[in-house]
Amino acid sequence: MQLLSAYVFVVILMLILKARKIPREKDVLMASLRMTIQLVLAGFILSYILENPTPFYTILAVIVMEAFAIYNVYRRAKLSLPKNVKMRLEFFIAISVSSGTLLSLFYFLYVVVRISPWFDPRYVVPLAGMIIGNSMTGVSLGVKSLSESILSQKPLVEAALMLGARPKDATKYFSDKAFDSAILPTINSMIGMGIVFLPGMMTGQILSGTSPITAIKYQIAIMLGILGGVTISVSVFLMLGYRAFFNKEDQLII
Repeated sequence: MQLLSAYVFVVILMLILKARKIPREKDVLMASLRMTIQLVLAGFILSYILENPTPFYTILAVIVMEAFAIYNVYRRAKLSLPKNVKMRLEFFIAISVSSGTLLSLFYFLYVVVRISPWFDPRYVVPLAGMIIGNSMTGVSLGVKSLSESILSQKPLVEAALMLGARPKDATKYFSDKAFDSAILPTINSMIGMGIVFLPGMMTGQILSGTSPITAIKYQIAIMLGILGGVTISVSVFLMLGYRAFFNKEDQLII
């Protein structure tokens, strides 16, 4: 009953949307329902994995999270692009998300935390979720910013190409702008952390009885891990992503 009472905030939001005549009630209801079902299912699955720790289950959990993250980036990038450009973009998204998150996760787990055994799901699964989730958001913003900039500034890109610039140079400004947009939410979170708000992981540890000092150490470490995951994922995408808009002859194909 205590948990159910928290849903009053959903009701309040829906009433405000209705009063303001903003047609978002269905979205709010679906988001709340999906969140509840997904978290309940995740709770049961995680309980089973933690009670039966094996390398297979741990690796499978990470693969599933990676797949959903990549799929969500695809869904968020709703752009009117030719099929061949979209396919190449999707390929680069998959490479960037998986490589950036896995590199950051491996370094964090086996250099910073130094877990043992190496597949301990108590560490791997929740930390992978945080790194992958934030990297997914960063790459989504990078894809959106880069694609929209090239589409809206097509004459500028073509003019640079005619003057002899390579595709990488012709889109450098847009790539830099996309990188800034992608990492800004993570930087803003770091700026306000500890003063404006207490992060979820740290709050959860304190509520479970962990010392605030210990919780702070873990939170600092995981935020730096998240920063690494976002930085690497977005960097890899931007190093590859611009190529999706050009053919082998360095011609713009949108």
